[in-house]
Amino acid sequence: MADTKPTVPTSTSTTPTSTSRVDKVATPVTTTSSAVTASAATGKTVIADSVISKVAGIAAREVPGVYALGGGAARAFGAIRDVIGSTDLSQGVRVEVGETQVAADVTIVVEYPVPMNSVAEQVRVAVAQAITELVGMEVAEINVAINDVHIPGDDDDNDDQPAESRVS
Repeated sequence: MADTKPTVPTSTSTTPTSTSRVDKVATPVTTTSSAVTASAATGKTVIADSVISKVAGIAAREVPGVYALGGGAARAFGAIRDVIGSTDLSQGVRVEVGETQVAADVTIVVEYPVPMNSVAEQVRVAVAQAITELVGMEVAEINVAINDVHIPGDDDDNDDQPAESRVS
């Protein structure tokens, strides 16, 4: 019996020369429709990296237990932007976009006492689902960094009421 192993196409490079996490491309993301109907026009869609960051940021903010996105400095600048009415929905999100794949790094602040691993996993699921469904790209990886814990009452504005004295 002859050896009839199927041939499998192999990649031209087995070890990446850079630290890219996705199938990198130098141009913006383009998607094309694989099924063309008689009435549909052909062409390509270009999605900017900032749009993918916003989609990921909106999805992460909707997860219960996420108080905010971004590190301390990013949240400080975000508070200033919020005051002037220019909210940055991609704050705390960094994406790396390839031809067909996206990798994302999301930095969050978790509310206390919500289980942090559970919130991180829900953020991964929500961001991956949003990118897959809304952008139409494959998700290579989503890294979640928990930068802080928000304790309710720490930032409440109780300046109107005097602090309760511990001594008489």
